[in-house]
Amino acid sequence: MSKVPLTAKGAELLREELADLKSVKRPRVIEAIAAAREHGDLKENAEYHAAREQQSFIEGRIKDIEGKLSNAQVIDVTQMNANGKVIFGATVELTDLDTDENVTYKIVGDDEADIKKGMISFSSPLARAMIGKLEGDDISFDAPGGTREYEVVKVSYL
Repeated sequence: MSKVPLTAKGAELLREELADLKSVKRPRVIEAIAAAREHGDLKENAEYHAAREQQSFIEGRIKDIEGKLSNAQVIDVTQMNANGKVIFGATVELTDLDTDENVTYKIVGDDEADIKKGMISFSSPLARAMIGKLEGDDISFDAPGGTREYEVVKVSYL
């Protein structure tokens, strides 16, 4: 299986979530199952079935996170010297050449992407168009609404 890029911050967030699932949520749901069992007949016990469903979700999420972390290639952009180039993990300020609107995006792994927080996947068309560019370069890419053009205003490695 190939390595999947992940920012250092994204890896840390996954590790924190994993620790919370294992040390807080898993024990809590085990207690809820034990308490629900004491209420008698399990066939008609909604609390028991809800707790078991929650346990299944937690165990699935634990396996998912462990799998992602084991296949992750953690990239700490603050430790790299990219000489001003847009790379994975870089924060890039762009100006839309049609509207003069400024936008800022951070290029992250697929699992970290959240457009509302300005974090785009490295596999997105915009990120693929940006990677390798320098400040002052123009980029264009095909978006669902047609071709979009931006100028790279600033590249930072936060």
